Amino acid sequence: MRIDILTLFPEMCEAVLSESILKRARGAGLVEIHCRDIRPYTKDKHHRVDDSPYGGGFGLVMQAQPVYDCYRALCAELGKKPHLIYMSPAGQTLTQQKVKALSEMDNLVLLCGHYEGMDERVLEEIVDEEVSIGDYVLTGGELPALVLADSITRMQPGVLAADEAFEKESHYDFLLEYPQYTKPPVWMNRAVPEVLLTGHHGNIDRWQREQMLERTLKRRPDLLQKAQLTAADILYLRTFPESRDCPFLTDRLADCVEDYVRTQKKVSPTSLQRKFKMEYALAVRMLDILEQRGVVSAYEKGKPRTVLPSQGEEYVEISETE
Repeated sequence: MRIDILTLFPEMCEAVLSESILKRARGAGLVEIHCRDIRPYTKDKHHRVDDSPYGGGFGLVMQAQPVYDCYRALCAELGKKPHLIYMSPAGQTLTQQKVKALSEMDNLVLLCGHYEGMDERVLEEIVDEEVSIGDYVLTGGELPALVLADSITRMQPGVLAADEAFEKESHYDFLLEYPQYTKPPVWMNRAVPEVLLTGHHGNIDRWQREQMLERTLKRRPDLLQKAQLTAADILYLRTFPESRDCPFLTDRLADCVEDYVRTQKKVSPTSLQRKFKMEYALAVRMLDILEQRGVVSAYEKGKPRTVLPSQGEEYVEISETE
């Protein structure tokens, strides 16, 4: 993958790109990142790239011509038009899912504004999309561009030791990362959780998953609406009082139960209780929701329920009793 950063301050960008994982990734040829100085493309004899804004106002605005000529020179070098992103507080807020999508592209150009912004006409001419790293304003687009370049680089094959290194991190699958610990085992009377010292990978994996779920529920419950959750995940979340503020979890659990019910010939609250390790009352509630969805017929005492068929399917009886 190749990333080009169009900036007035290439040395500033290079200082960050020449350290740590970014340096190693570039050195190993896993990613190309080039910093292209906009200033040499100005036609002003004093090398100015900005001027006062029409209509008045504070500060200076970057001119269209040097930005456009810098961009055109890059297109000629690449032999094609690359995807260009303008780093702007008015753009789409960057998320890990957006990073994943951008990391699959072959060429990206990150355009950095400065001063009071950039002449709108050049943005209309060359920009494919605008991206923001948050709802705040910085002095220029260089830091946001470096944030984006870093997040994309670490997604490239071979940059990290294994895909798992980023797949379990915060936001990758809309869950926050579990807490990390290292030596010593006890520090200031705080001990590392015992499960992490056992070497039992199954228990450790389960603990890590539960920590991710709990942290997300308590710190960023909004993310859970997009996360891939199993029935076991949802039942674990329901053990915390904060889950009462996430009514969508009930419908998500019903989705899981529906998938199971449609594979069975018979099912009852008791069988759901055994299958999902849920309370009996909750199992009854799940069947009530499936009835409202038209998945099962209404319960009549002494009579079995039926699964209402999807198109092309036959009726299947579902018994309320064992």
